[in-house]
Amino acid sequence: MPNRFLKNDEYPPSEDTFFVANNIENEKGENALDIGSGSGYLTKLLCKNFSLVIGTDINYKVLQNQSSYKTDNLICCNSSDALKIKFDFIVCNLPYLATDEILDIATDGGAEGFEIPSKIFDSALKNLKKNGKFIFVTSSLSNYSKLIDYAEKLGLKTKIIAQKKLFFEELILVEAIH
Repeated sequence: MPNRFLKNDEYPPSEDTFFVANNIENEKGENALDIGSGSGYLTKLLCKNFSLVIGTDINYKVLQNQSSYKTDNLICCNSSDALKIKFDFIVCNLPYLATDEILDIATDGGAEGFEIPSKIFDSALKNLKKNGKFIFVTSSLSNYSKLIDYAEKLGLKTKIIAQKKLFFEELILVEAIH
C-alpha cells in the first residue's frame, strides 16, 4: 500500500501545507480545529492566535509522531466526529486527489476528489459556530467546483481566497462561512 509517510509514520509538511499556512497565519479567535493535522504544522501555527486549538487525524501513529510540530489536544478520530465543541475557525488540508480507490488516506479523496472531502464537510459543519469560518484546500486535479457546490448546499457561503500554480496542478484555497 503506497503512502507518503516516512519511517515511524511521521508525515512531513508539504507545498499545500505551506500554501494554507501563508493564508491563515493572521486568523484569530477563541477555538480552532485542524482536521487531518498530519505533521501538526497548521495546528501549531493556530496555537499562536487561538485560546483552544484541537488537531484531529484518522491515523494514530501520525499523531504520536508529530515530533517537530507537537501540540496538546490531539485526537485520533474521523474528521471531527468525536468532538462536541463549536469552533470559530476550522481548517482542513483535505485528501483531495481524485482516485478510483483510497490507497493513501492522507491524499486520496475518492471519486472526483469529492467522496472523502464531502464526508469531512458533513462532520465539520456540526462543529462550526454560526458565522464561523471553514478554510479548505483543494486542487485543479479534482472536481473542486462540485466540492464548492456541495459546501453551498450545506448552507455555507463560499469564495476562493487564494490559488497557487504548481508544476502539475493548481492549489485552490476556499473560505466557507457558516
